[in-house]
Amino acid sequence: MKNDNQPIQTNFSQVVDDIKQIIDSGRNAAYVAVDATMIATYWHIGRRIVEEEQDGQERAQYGKELIKTLAKELTHAYGNGYSQRYLAYFRKFYLTMPDLAILQTRLQNLKWSHILTTLRVEDETARRWYRRANPSRRKRKY
Repeated sequence: MKNDNQPIQTNFSQVVDDIKQIIDSGRNAAYVAVDATMIATYWHIGRRIVEEEQDGQERAQYGKELIKTLAKELTHAYGNGYSQRYLAYFRKFYLTMPDLAILQTRLQNLKWSHILTTLRVEDETARRWYRRANPSRRKRKY
């Protein structure tokens, strides 16, 4: 006896596989866009902090108070992620990479966690090596 459902089942499996691939591709594109937007946001926050510290020139005490006060306000408004420590990292991020255009072309494949790791490294040569050798240049799988 001939099974007429066989071609339909095979075709349906292909449709499901195609749709899964479309969903995965869309998700990956969304993750990349979110990462890029997050990184740009943190860079802009860092720039604004540095600008407020009198045109990029460090004034240690004022900077500490500014970051402390900002952390309190931003944590109240937006929750975790804007602590004194993170605001200090955003500031250091801007000071380390003050040109947004260069940042977007050279570090376009980095996630914030990779950038944060480099900011924790004091040796500039080691930081540059890490950015070049970063694992996020490989295909992301979410």
